[in-house]
Amino acid sequence: MTAPAPVASTIPRPRTIVTADPELDDLNSMIRFLLYSNELEIEGLIYASSRFHWRGDGAGTSFFLPDREYDEPQTSWRWAPGERFIDDAVDAYAQAHANLVVHDPRFPSPERLRSVIREGNVDFEGDTSAETPGSRLIADVLLDDRPGPVFLQLWAGPSTVARALRSIEERFRDTPDWEAVHATVSAKAVITKFASQDGTFDDYIAPVWPGIRVLEVATLAWGYMARWTIPAAQHGLLSAEWMRENVTSVGPLGALYRVWGDGRQMVPGDMTDYFHPSGVSADDLRAQGYKVWIDPQPAGEWISEGDSTNMLNLLVPSLRGHEHPSYGGWGGRYEPTSEGADTWGLTDAAFHPDGADLANGPGGDEGSVVRWFADAQADFAARLRWSVTRRFEDANHHPVLAIEQGIDHGVEAGGEVRLSALVDDPDGDIVRVRWWIYDDAGTTDAALAAVDGPETTVYVPAGANPGDTIHVIAEASDDAAGYPLKSYQRVIVTVTGA
Repeated sequence: MTAPAPVASTIPRPRTIVTADPELDDLNSMIRFLLYSNELEIEGLIYASSRFHWRGDGAGTSFFLPDREYDEPQTSWRWAPGERFIDDAVDAYAQAHANLVVHDPRFPSPERLRSVIREGNVDFEGDTSAETPGSRLIADVLLDDRPGPVFLQLWAGPSTVARALRSIEERFRDTPDWEAVHATVSAKAVITKFASQDGTFDDYIAPVWPGIRVLEVATLAWGYMARWTIPAAQHGLLSAEWMRENVTSVGPLGALYRVWGDGRQMVPGDMTDYFHPSGVSADDLRAQGYKVWIDPQPAGEWISEGDSTNMLNLLVPSLRGHEHPSYGGWGGRYEPTSEGADTWGLTDAAFHPDGADLANGPGGDEGSVVRWFADAQADFAARLRWSVTRRFEDANHHPVLAIEQGIDHGVEAGGEVRLSALVDDPDGDIVRVRWWIYDDAGTTDAALAAVDGPETTVYVPAGANPGDTIHVIAEASDDAAGYPLKSYQRVIVTVTGA
């Protein structure tokens, strides 16, 4: 039995380019990312540098900046010879691909993914002195004739994206087309970044391209400090038992995923990477020369997917979290910042990219991210099961959910709109529909006639103002044993004038 055409095939898939450096959390995020490649148009997978990882030029040139983890100039920093962690992840995906397409034929071929792997500006931190294959790919995508947005995910430093934008500037700056090109590219590119891991964002991108939308997606919830923000009741999703059952024992992609005490280092001998030993205390590690900044956890437990918030709002297009930063989705909800004309930060951030002291714990609860964590983990586990399941009927799949009346409505103040969920399940499971109002995403109060069942009515308050919005989430959950799944639809009700 083969997969039916998925309902999401009618929804435009977000276009995206990932730039990543060889940190173990980048590898883990890449594994998750590839398991959602059916939901995305992946235009680039690019090796990039940062203040934490750079290759060097191979000519013995030394590089030094103060206030780093090292005291002497280095010819490379935390970069393995022949680094290929992105290629490794795609190779593991290739082993699973024949199974994945049984469950959704939109999963791209390994050859398609390999065709967009490039090396970016990796020689030194913040080096934009020359074009690279990665920077040229980014520039070509930003200049193509397809409309935006294109989500540029900065899991590493911004230098490769900065070089791409600089190349566009150099090509057009002294031509009559510059103003139009600058406006078009600015409107097309959307940058998501886990902090500015080199100086090129502040030095070049922000002042020269101020019209580009930028989201600061740094969180604790998906990173090394996840235990600080994930509710204690969900810590089981970080446990060695859960990871072993649902991730590390599940096929080639799961086997590649990094956990505490797994005996592997990204770069052998890296004294800042102390996640591989098992049963060793922080003091013991320090005595061995490791730079320990967070206590070791039991072998087999979650380490980090620090960069996953770059992608999470793209992975469920029907939740519409990628349409606007204020909407919110798996990757959290964002609000304007004072950093620029179109810059956004997490509404309830606990992580502070400016280096604020976290010694006494986080300063925010990251609730707009954390509320989705269990759903995202369950979905990840189900997709890993797809990667090892050869027959469609032997795995669980998402319920098919649509809204009969459509997902955008204009309603006068004091009015109402009826909504009907059309639900099916490809596996024949019983599906429960739940409705809820995402209050934080909207701008006025509202009420629902029902919160359970296939139908509800949204009652718009009489005092609502024209332009106010109400965000209604329809959530369909199947009752499959082991790996139940959810599908979503977001309905946006906008208050109109009389």
